[in-house]
Order: sequence, then C-alpha cells, then structure tokens
Amino acid sequence: MVAAFALAAVLLYYSLRGIDWRGVWKLLEAASPVYLAVACAVSTLSMFLRAVRWRILLRSEGPVTVANAFWATSAGYFGNNFLPARAGELIRTYMIHASSGLSSAYVLTTALSERVADAITLVAISAIALLTLPEQPGWLAHASRPFAILGACGILGFALAPRFSFLGDWLIDRLTPHAIREKLHSILEHIILGIRAFHDGRRLSGFAAMTVVIWSNDALVAVVAGRAIDLKIEVPVAYLLLAGLGLASALPSTPGYVGIYQFVAVSVLVPFGISRTDAVGYILLVQALQYLVVGGWGAVGFWKFRRANIKGDAARNRPAA
Repeated sequence: MVAAFALAAVLLYYSLRGIDWRGVWKLLEAASPVYLAVACAVSTLSMFLRAVRWRILLRSEGPVTVANAFWATSAGYFGNNFLPARAGELIRTYMIHASSGLSSAYVLTTALSERVADAITLVAISAIALLTLPEQPGWLAHASRPFAILGACGILGFALAPRFSFLGDWLIDRLTPHAIREKLHSILEHIILGIRAFHDGRRLSGFAAMTVVIWSNDALVAVVAGRAIDLKIEVPVAYLLLAGLGLASALPSTPGYVGIYQFVAVSVLVPFGISRTDAVGYILLVQALQYLVVGGWGAVGFWKFRRANIKGDAARNRPAA
C-alpha cells in the first residue's frame, strides 16, 4: 500500500499539473445525460458478458448459474474498485465456491487465468492500434514489448502446466511437512483443473469469441463517454486507451486506480489533440461511471449473497418435523 500510494502521488503530480479545474468542471457539468445513460447500459452489458465468459470456464467442473456468475463478478469488480490489492478476485472466488461447491483453488485459478487472458488480449490490441495510428504514446509503445513477452510466457504456461504437474507433486513431497501434503496435493490438482479448462477446443473458442465482444463493448463505452462531453474519441484511440489502462493496472495501485488512470489518460489522449484538461475531465467521468455501474451492481450482488446465506442458515437450523 505504501508503494501504491507513493506511485499514485507521483503520477497525479505529473498528470494534474497545469490543469484548468474550472474547465474540467464546465466539461463535466455539460455532460449529456442520454450519452451517460447509454454508456452505463453498455458497461453493464460488458459486465454481464464477462460473467458469461467466466462461466464457460467454471462449468468444466460443475454447474454454475448465469445469475450466480453475474453477481459474483459484480461483487468482485466492486472489490477491485474499492479495496486494495485486487481483493475482488478473492471475493468472487468465495461467492462462487459458496454457491456452487466448486473448489476455491479451482475457482480462483479460473479467475486469475481470465485476467491473464485479458492481459494477452490487451497486448494484441495495443500492437494493432499502434500500427494504425500516426501518433504513438512513448511509454505504451515501449511497454508493449515486455508485456508481449509476458503474454507469450502466459500462453506457454497454460499449454504446458498440466504436462508438468508431476513436478509440483514432487516438490510438495520433498519440501513440505507430511501433515499438509495431502491438502497441498488437492490444491495443486484443482489449480491444474482450472488451467485445463482452456484445453478444450470448443470452450476455448467460446471464451475467445466472448473476449473479442467484451473489449469491443468496452471500446464503445469509451467512445460514448467521450461523446457525452463533446470529445471525439476515435475507435483506435479508444482501444489504445483501454490497453494502456489495463496494462497499467498491473502496477501497485490504490483503490479505483487513482493516479494510474489519470496518467494513462493524459499520456495517451494528449498526442491525439486532446488537451490535458479535457483528458483529465474525460477520465474522471469514466471513473465516475465505473464507480456508479460497478458499485451499484456489486452492492446488489453482496446483498443477494448475504440474503441467500441467511436463508440457508435458517433452513439448516429449522427443527425437523
């Protein structure tokens, strides 16, 4: 957290110096309610599609309803936006584990694998966008190469991990106390099952198709949010911005990615003729919409999960007839 707040302070200083805050306020004050409503609706659709995509992986080991996947995804994104250290991944893992009975190690592996797949997709998006745009934000152009290497390592890991699971078993037998070996072997088995979810061709193709639709939807949200404040964000620039936001979020960050989002917006949008003031106003609007959509659906997800637990406890404690 110390590193995250220190980084946020440095990035905010760089991003916000020289900003005309009156101009930011006027920009946000004139935002079109219609475009904002459309952006919220499309953003909600993206969250729903992410839940459906995650369910593709989860169902390889057991039944998970679309509703449970959606509410867990919403609560998980809520956690990522409002809590440090991407705690939302643990939140959605626990909710699916509790509602479906699937192993928490398996569910968490699918959740993290989904994140790795998104990172690989963002690397591809940034590479294509950089090829089609005349201006190239320096840090993103330089960062795409190491991220591409990491993405290739991730693909290789997905492909080879199940074949070398015996090495994990060997290390557990050699390096861990006997009392916990059985538990560690079980956890490793479920982790490998989570990775194997990508090894089914039909499941992988469905996951890939959903990924394309999801990021296209997110690009549409970026464009519509710009139209709401009379900023013209071209589609390639929207994809580049999404790639920058996604890749930069891998850095230690404060809740809501404060500082990181402002830095990415200024460094990506300014080379395309958007002023620093407008770029900061735009990203503040995007973050506000994100808080509204994720916060709203996430709060409902937490409420429904708690209510289901209360009903379950009442049913278990009800005396037999």
